[in-house]
Amino acid sequence: MSQAVQSSETISTVTERDEHQRRGSGRYIVGLALSAGLAGLLYGYDTVSISGAIDFLQSKYSLSPALQGLVISSIMIGGVIGAGFSGFLSDKYGRRKILMFGGAFFFVAALWSAFTFSPFTLILARVIGGVGIGLAAALAVTYITESAPTNIRGALTSAYQLLTISGIFLTNVINYFIASSGSHEWGIDFGWRWMLGIGAIPAAIFVAALWFSPESPRFLVQAGRVEEGYKVLERINGSDKARRDVEEIQLQIKAEQEANAQFSDLFKPGLRKALLIGIFLAIFNQAIGMNAISYYGPVMFSHMGFGGNTEFLASSLVGGIELVFTVVGMYLIDTAGRKKLMAVGSGFMVLFALGISFSYANNYQLLMLIFVMCFTSCFAFSMGPIPWIMIPELFPTYLRGRATGICTVFLWATNWAIGQFTPMLISSIGGMGTFLVFACTNLICFLGVVTFVPETKDKTLEEIAELWKPKSDQSNAQLEVVRATAELKQAEADIKAAEAELARARRAKERAIATKAAAEALVAAQKQR
Repeated sequence: MSQAVQSSETISTVTERDEHQRRGSGRYIVGLALSAGLAGLLYGYDTVSISGAIDFLQSKYSLSPALQGLVISSIMIGGVIGAGFSGFLSDKYGRRKILMFGGAFFFVAALWSAFTFSPFTLILARVIGGVGIGLAAALAVTYITESAPTNIRGALTSAYQLLTISGIFLTNVINYFIASSGSHEWGIDFGWRWMLGIGAIPAAIFVAALWFSPESPRFLVQAGRVEEGYKVLERINGSDKARRDVEEIQLQIKAEQEANAQFSDLFKPGLRKALLIGIFLAIFNQAIGMNAISYYGPVMFSHMGFGGNTEFLASSLVGGIELVFTVVGMYLIDTAGRKKLMAVGSGFMVLFALGISFSYANNYQLLMLIFVMCFTSCFAFSMGPIPWIMIPELFPTYLRGRATGICTVFLWATNWAIGQFTPMLISSIGGMGTFLVFACTNLICFLGVVTFVPETKDKTLEEIAELWKPKSDQSNAQLEVVRATAELKQAEADIKAAEAELARARRAKERAIATKAAAEALVAAQKQR
């Protein structure tokens, strides 16, 4: 931390001498967001590939409901381990390196899963894959959050969820074609192996994309590599904004150093509230029931009477709806705001969960599919992507990796519970009772979002960090100084831009006068002839 403060003079000197003003590149930041967001594709692929394979595995190994749940939920056990270490490792070694390690873990696990010959070795392979996804999931969003411009941070961070849903949709389609490629006996012997093994392809693409991506600029400044961080921010935001961003980050780091900032701050009043909000969002991202549909969708549709591989087709329709409404959420998140979308989405999900329960009770196949699609569409623009976006936004830079990792541990633990106990719930209280439970969890989610989740739209990460500081007269005055300094620098930059534009206009006027004079001279010469 001290390195970053000591380097503040260096970056000021370097950038003040640099007369070249560089513009930010939208294409560049979108490329970074998509590269890191490929972690979502891995998560989405695994979520649905196992849902397609589980019926064949059930036939091959005669799995009990508990063992069936363990085959699916074992990846979450690894996810808890990976997420628990991800923040501490990334704060020490950087976001990019740990993301690449996560992709490598998943690559090995996907190939291993395809060549297992017992449910227990498959469970072990999935635990290893879970470690990889746990390392990558939270850090991918953290990486995008720390790189993205404030005004489009929500939309860019949604790239993770968009690629997750893309993975779910594509995998449903792949599962359908694999299941249709041979007899049921072929599926039991070989089909599920293809479903699981193909996951190595997106893992390899993810690692390759990160190989050509830079480290998070905020991590670089935090680590004292200020000039490197400035160059990344310059490519994203342009020269002037990059200078202001670096100065704002350094001011926050200096304030943290003066306050003797440390990890234990996360459990003290102020940041403790941010941590509790983050844990709340992490738990209810999973507890509201969407993953029960993702993991067990084909099985649910099969039990409702869908047959002849149409259960995979129905799941593909659900995945397609989720993809469409994820894009809708990306468009709305930086205009409507995070809190409003979560409140609206979770409120409607209460109603649609009740509708699914009613359809189960009366065996209405088509009505159930409609309610599942409506439930999925609400999840896709609200509680699906937004918790992943908001959790890294809540915390200051020096705690972001570790705090996000803690929240993601709760997310993966809840994910494990959904994967493990959903088949047991359906077996004991039926689909009607199971979705009554999910209606209740959605109601709790709605009340929590309305009551104590803040809005972070249009706030810089440094402004959000100020929300958790004690509101004494001194701290308020310091915040006003920071804001006034930022506004002054913005005004100075605007004046420089206006002066440059005025100079260009004057040169254009002089050229026009010279051109006019030359034309008049030419006309006069022609008249004399």
